Amino acid sequence: MTLIFGIETSCDETSAAVIEKKESGKPALLSLVILSQDVHAVFGGVVPEIAARAHLTSIVPVADKALADAAAKFGELDAIAVTHAPGLIGALLAGVSYGKALAFSLGIPVVAVHHMEGHLFAASLEDAGAEPPFMALLVSGGHTMLIDCPEWGSYELLGATRDDAAGEAFDKVAKLLGLPYPGGRYVEELAARGTAGRFRFKPPMLDGTWKENQPGYHDVSFSGLKTAVLNAVRASTDVERDRADIARGFQDALIETLVEKTVRAADERGRSRIVLGGGVACNRTLVEAAQKRAERIGATVHSASPRLSTDNAAMIARAGLFHFERGERADLSLNAYATLPIPGLRNAVGF
Repeated sequence: MTLIFGIETSCDETSAAVIEKKESGKPALLSLVILSQDVHAVFGGVVPEIAARAHLTSIVPVADKALADAAAKFGELDAIAVTHAPGLIGALLAGVSYGKALAFSLGIPVVAVHHMEGHLFAASLEDAGAEPPFMALLVSGGHTMLIDCPEWGSYELLGATRDDAAGEAFDKVAKLLGLPYPGGRYVEELAARGTAGRFRFKPPMLDGTWKENQPGYHDVSFSGLKTAVLNAVRASTDVERDRADIARGFQDALIETLVEKTVRAADERGRSRIVLGGGVACNRTLVEAAQKRAERIGATVHSASPRLSTDNAAMIARAGLFHFERGERADLSLNAYATLPIPGLRNAVGF
């Protein structure tokens, strides 16, 4: 039996988890603790210095609770898996420093995990079908990436955002519409009350300009869509009346782009499974649209529950288990990085 302790502090969630892997069978999640920093809502976005300081005061009690919930002892752990990139440097350093210190004190190895690779593994903790080969769409506040995964540890970046990430676009549109931060779920709730087609926004990068096999064919861009929403808000004579319809038009355009790009990439590569990961994958409208569109090519869509789609240590522990079983270890010089390619990712520049 192998016990992996996961630590996640890349942004404003302090999280710890324990994964168990027996000699036969799938990895099992024994515990997961997530402590969110609600203070950032006051500022309309994450304040890096506040996030880092909050991690320092939270990491020990969060880790202790995760271990207690798993009915395990520190001395029974086989390795510490910790997020070391990408993310806010101060926040990452809080987790990396604690993880290295804990591993050193226990005399066990520390395993470095890339946050976005963790999102690739998240759905597999709940869904046996979320295993390679698959086409993955990773959508969060900081990233939008289309990745082909023939097997764990081997990834090809097919497309990415050229400007705003999907989650960032949701947050900015939420602010324009007077909604709280983080804005994703509030925009989705508001859009559900909106009338389809009353405000039509052009789905970005789907006008046929980019042809198959040309650079940019699989990329996305949401800055223009965000500007179109801004113009609609400014032109409205009654924003309160139009808010739900504007939210609906924005969400419809963004989801159409994400779904069309993902499904046609899956069809192109012959993938019968599509995995959605990242915080934006909590959006049920996105998941349902992807499922409906994937049916046309005979593919299935797999996504984690909201608890495992947002930032969490369970996905870090799961990815850490994979690297641990391959014999990968980090030493005490392990550092944190704001940007870093996913290990094994081809065609990556700055991801």
